[in-house]
This record gives sequence, C-alpha cells and structure tokens, in this order.
Amino acid sequence: MLDYLEYLWLIPLLPLATAALNGLLGRRPPKALVTALGLGGPFLSLVLALLCLLDLRGREMFEQVLYAWTAGPLRIDVGFLLDPLSAVMLFVVTFVGFLIHVYSAGYMGHDPGYRRYFAYLNLFMWAMLTLILGNNYLVMFVGWEGVGLCSYLLIGFYFEEAVPPAAGKKAFIVNRIGDFAFLVGMFALISAFGTLRYTELFNKVNPVASPAILGEPYLWGLTLAGFVALCFFIGATGKSAQIPLYVWLPDAMAGPTPVSALIHAATMVTAGVYMVARSNLIYQHAPGISMLVAVIGALTAIFAATIGMAQTDIKKVLAYSTVSQLGYMFMAAGLMAYTAAIFHVMTHAFFKALLFLGSGSVIHAMGGEQDMRKMGGLKSRLPHTHLTFWIGTLAIAGIPPLAGFFSKDEILHAAASSGHWLLWLVGLITAGMTAFYMARAFYMTFHGKFRGTHEQEHHLHESPWSMLAPLWILAVGAIAAGWLGIPKLFSPGRDINLFHHFLEPVIHLRQGAESGEHNIGTGLELALVVLTTLVAAGGLFYARSIYRPANALERGGAWADRFPAIHRLLVHKYYVDEIYDRLIVRPLAALSAFFWKGVDNLAIDGSIKAGAWLTELTGEVGRLSTTGNVRNYALYFFLGVIALFAWLLI
Repeated sequence: MLDYLEYLWLIPLLPLATAALNGLLGRRPPKALVTALGLGGPFLSLVLALLCLLDLRGREMFEQVLYAWTAGPLRIDVGFLLDPLSAVMLFVVTFVGFLIHVYSAGYMGHDPGYRRYFAYLNLFMWAMLTLILGNNYLVMFVGWEGVGLCSYLLIGFYFEEAVPPAAGKKAFIVNRIGDFAFLVGMFALISAFGTLRYTELFNKVNPVASPAILGEPYLWGLTLAGFVALCFFIGATGKSAQIPLYVWLPDAMAGPTPVSALIHAATMVTAGVYMVARSNLIYQHAPGISMLVAVIGALTAIFAATIGMAQTDIKKVLAYSTVSQLGYMFMAAGLMAYTAAIFHVMTHAFFKALLFLGSGSVIHAMGGEQDMRKMGGLKSRLPHTHLTFWIGTLAIAGIPPLAGFFSKDEILHAAASSGHWLLWLVGLITAGMTAFYMARAFYMTFHGKFRGTHEQEHHLHESPWSMLAPLWILAVGAIAAGWLGIPKLFSPGRDINLFHHFLEPVIHLRQGAESGEHNIGTGLELALVVLTTLVAAGGLFYARSIYRPANALERGGAWADRFPAIHRLLVHKYYVDEIYDRLIVRPLAALSAFFWKGVDNLAIDGSIKAGAWLTELTGEVGRLSTTGNVRNYALYFFLGVIALFAWLLI
C-alpha cells in the first residue's frame, strides 16, 4: 500500500514549483494557463495533505529528513515533521489557502498583474507550509522569513500606482525587529544544546528530565528558558502583530483583499501562535515569561478592539479584529492552555477568511469603495454575501453554536480556572466590544439606505460563483468547526473533545504547570458561559439599535459628538503611529541622513575624490618636466646620479 507520508516533501514544493512557472512565463501568457498553475499547485498540496493526514492515524508523528546541513561541529538535519500540531496547521493552510486562491481567480480576474499575483500567492503558500512542516527551528525560520518577504511583495502589490503604498516596507521593517530576537533565541539554544531539531531538543527539555541548565541564570536576570522564551515571543509579537509591533498589520490592507484574507486567516499572523505552541516545553520552564505572554495578549486584545469600534474602512475593522483575536490566542498560550490557543487559530481561520472575502465581495460590487459610510442597503443586492457575512459576524462574536463560541469560551475558561480573573474580565469586555464593532460593520454595510453614488448603485451586483462558493464553504466551517472541541460542560459524564485528544501527544504539561483546565465547578462554569454569551448578544443588539435604522450615520455621530475626545483618540488609533514616527522613524531618518552626508558623501566619497585630485595634480606636475629636449633629460639624469651618490655617502 502506498505510504503518502513519504511524499510529505512535495506539499510545500508544489506551490513553489507553480510559483516559479508562473513567474518565468512570458509577458503575456494565456490567462487559463496562469489560473491552472496558480490553482493547481495549492490544490495538489491540499489533496496530498489530506492523504498524509489520513496516513498519520495511529502514529504520534512522522519525520522525514531530507539532507544534513553542517557547519563545523554544528549539524542541522533539514527535513519535515508531521505531528498533530503541524497537522492542524497543515489542514488550515492548505484548505483555507486553496479557497482563497479560488476566490482570487474571480476577484483579480481583470487585474493586469494577474500572473505576478498568483506567482506571489503560491510563493506565500510555500513559505507558510515550510514554516509549519519544518522539523527544526532553522527550517521554521526559513519559512518565517519567506512569509515576511511574500507579505512585502503582496502588500505592496500595487507599487505601480501614482502613490505606491508604503505598507509593504513598513511590514517588512517592523518584522525584522522581531526576527532578530528570534535569531538570538535560536543561537542561545544552539550554544546550550547543540541542536535545533525538535525531537532532539524537546527530549532534552521533556517534563521528566528538566535539565538544570534551563533553570540556570543566563542573561539579564533570566534563566536560559526565560531568555529563549522571551526572544521567541518578541519574534512572535512582530509576526503575529502584538503590542508593541502590531502597527504593520492594519496598514497591510493596502494589498488586494484576498491577500488580506490569506495573511490574517491562514498564514503569517498565526505563525507566532504556532511557534509558541510548538515551543510549549520551553515556555513551561519559564512561567514568568509565559505570564508576560498572557498579559501582552490580553492588552492587545482589548486595545485593538477599542480601535476597531471607531474605524470606518471595512477592511480596517477586520484588521483590528484580527489583532484582537490574536491577543486572545496569546492570552491562552501564556496561560499554558496551548490547545485552546491552537483551537482558536483553527476556528478563527474559517470565520476571519469568510469575513475578509465577504468584504472583498462588497468592495468588488462597490467598484473599489471601502468606506462603510458610503455603503448601506446592500442586503437585497448582495444576498449571498449578506448572509455569509452575517454568519461570520455571529461566529467571531461568540454566539452559540457557531465556531467562535467554543474556542473563545475555552480561552476565557482557561483564565478563570487558573485564577486569573483580571485576564478573564479583559477577555469578557473584549468579547462584548468584538460583537459590537462587527455588528456595526454588518449593519452599516448591508442595512439602512444606500449612501453611495448613483453610478455605484447602478453597478451593484452579486459576485460570481468563483467568489461565492468559497464564501459558503467557509461559512459551513464557521458554523461547524467549533464542534470538534466540545467542552465537558456540554457532554456530562464523558469527554468528547476531539480536538484536545488529537493534540495530546504534542502538548505535554509538566507537573506543576498551569494548564488552564482546572475544575471550577459545573455551576460556575455554566454561569460564566451564559454571562459571556449575554455580553456578546448585548454587543450585537446595541450595535443593531444604533446602526440598523436608516439614519445610522447620524445616530453613530451622536455618540462621537457626546465623547469627541475619546472618538478622536480611537479614530487616530491612540496616535501610536505618530508617536513612533516622532520618536523612532524621524530620528533614524535623521541619523541615516547624517551618515549619508557625513560618512558616505564626505568621508568615503571625499577620500576617493581627494585621491583622484592628488593623482591628477601629480600628473600635472610631472607633465611640466616632459619637454622633449634631450639636453634637459641628460640634466635630469645627471642630477639623479648626484642625488644617488649623496645618499650613499650619507
């Protein structure tokens, strides 16, 4: 019988191959060929991934070493690893990623950069698949940098515009800060253990062995485990947009909408959560850093949610929503509820991809308009988009029995059951805000009266089925995915949480570690679930009361008029970009200008020009002695002989 796991290496290679083929095609290849290559690579990766997942049944893991990379005494076995954790991510990336590719064929069909777009998008898939399937931190880092490069290319896709977006450069530069810290963490592991391979490394830091070296002081008052965990988390704050390195993600909306869906739902931003979950044994030896992860996650969740409440660009609302939901994931990971964090990664992939692609359908119908203040009344003209967007809104709001209810409730349960009630309260308030701003976006877009131009209204139409089919498939996922993680509360007497059981071989909590799953009593747990649901429903109904009526803008404006300072603060996103610009960007630009003018222009160019001038002067002086008169040359020779004798005598 054919063992498909032996072909695991083909899963990332296929989209890489189609990216290369699309990139190397002539200037005007047939569109059908570009589409076939652009969709074919991800589709074959999806099929092979599903076959590999079926073959993984009954095994804890499968590792495939392709070759050894050696540098002196260091040996890195480069290969791929499929275990329950990477299997979850593999399914999310290939399944949701392929649907986004299908959607892209309709959304980008008339774009002149169609071939370039699919080359970049396929390359993005290769990078993310390499990141999650790598069998060591070095291979992960290759994919980590790859998604950073592809985000730069895709966010800045419209570089030929009169005013090209700078968001791509911003994303690339901000992520380099976190990536440097990630590298330092890897160097620390190599110096301590001589390996970056997961199976070797985690055997040395397993719950039983717990080598003393992890607990020894290392740097800045941190143990080795604490230092590595901190470095890795700084890397995660860049890639997964947490405070203080979140600023690139909202600006990433400058790229095509399907790119936003791919970055926010299936790739890149979830990489940091995956990396922390993959490194769970290291974080369990660093409880202080783990708590820092939880606190930063909680602060990011509520911080981004407040900003999302005042945004008017439909994609910016979703962008800040992603930042907030990532905060939930890190809060869970910091509380050592790693399974809950990955569960929310999985459910979030469905409803966030659904919402972004739904916003793309709206923007497509509106001729590129993204301002919700110029929309309204689209329900009857875009019935499929309207219904699927509503499903996504209910899912992210945490309304039962949709997917977001199960995963978000599990995170809040982790906070409550571990005794961190302040984090639970922050999560609860954020849940209400999430329901409010998502319902606000829904009602401003689809209800009330149309507020756009007559020309926009005339051209309103539902998207083609190449765009609608992915919406409905994702909507089914947004409804049903949560049922893979049914908590014990809803299954008295038996544990049918399939998601927890599936990840058990990877998530080993050492003795004494807080799992976030301590029993708080069925009555209290049920009360907390009911309270969370009521808060989310309250957010939905409050937004409905303001933004569903025909005079939604006036009613919303009344709140802004009542609290102008708060509204202005939220609209300007707490002026964080302006603060960074004044304190970091401008000083660095001034320093760069100093080095450019002082070092490059004066020192380097000046020394070269001075040497050239001296050579020219020497030539000019020497030219005066070249007269062509033989008697003068004889005199020069005679003077030279005298000078030689004088030197010998002295």
